[in-house]
Amino acid sequence: MNEKTPDAPPAPARPGFTERTPLPKRFYKEARAAATEGGLFRIELDGRPVRTPGRNLVAVASAPLAQALAQEWQAQGESIDPVTMPITRLANSAIDGVASAMEEVGAEIVRYAGSDLLCYRVDTPAALVALHAELWDPVLAWARERFGAIFMLSEGVVHVAQPRRTLELLASALPDDPLRLAALNLMTTLSGSALLALAVAHGRLSPEEAWRAAHADEEVQEQLWGTDAEALLRRATRYRDFEAAARAYALLES
Repeated sequence: MNEKTPDAPPAPARPGFTERTPLPKRFYKEARAAATEGGLFRIELDGRPVRTPGRNLVAVASAPLAQALAQEWQAQGESIDPVTMPITRLANSAIDGVASAMEEVGAEIVRYAGSDLLCYRVDTPAALVALHAELWDPVLAWARERFGAIFMLSEGVVHVAQPRRTLELLASALPDDPLRLAALNLMTTLSGSALLALAVAHGRLSPEEAWRAAHADEEVQEQLWGTDAEALLRRATRYRDFEAAARAYALLES
C-alpha cells in the first residue's frame, strides 16, 4: 500500500487579484522534521511525509532547515496560508523547478549581474549620490576582493557592458545545489542585484543591510517627499520572502 502523503500548499494568488482560492483547512495536529535513511530530513504531518505540488518528497540536507520548515507548518492556524510559509514555498520551487533547471537559473543570476543595480549611479540629488557611495561602493570592493570581479559603473540608465571575465567569475561562484541556488536567485530578483544577494549569501551583509542598499533610491525619495503606506506594505511583503531566502541559505550552511 502506498503511503498517503499530504501535499504542500498551493502558491498564493498574484498581487492585484481581489479573489483568492479558499485556503485549505488544517488537517493535522503536529508538524515535525524527521531523518531519512538517505541522510536527508523530511517534513511530516502527523507522521505522514509532505510532498511538493509536483508530488516530490519535501526533504532537505540540513536538520536546522527542516526544523524551520516544520515550524512554518506548525504555526498555521485553522487554515493553511502559503503566504506565511516563505521557506516552504522556496523549498517547493527548488525541488520542483530549480533542480531540473540549474543552468538556466544560474544564467538568470548572471544576467542580473550583467546589469547590476549597484553599477547604475546618479549625479543628483547629492543625498542619493552620497548614499549610493556609502551603501554600494563597499559591496563592489568586496566583490573585487572576494571573487576578483571588477564592475564598470554607469551614470543614469545608459547600459554598460560588464567584462566577460567578471561574469565568468561570478558564474563560477554560484552554488551547485538547487536549494541554495533557488535562495540566491530569489534574493537576486527581489533586490535587483546579484551582488547584494551574493553578499548576503557569503555573510558580507545582513538581510536588513542588503534590503536597505537595494532601496537606497526609495529611502531618499521618502526623506524628500514622505512615505506611501501601500508602497511600504508591498516592500515589507517582499522583504519577508527575501529574509526567508537568506535564512534558508544560512541554515543550509549550518
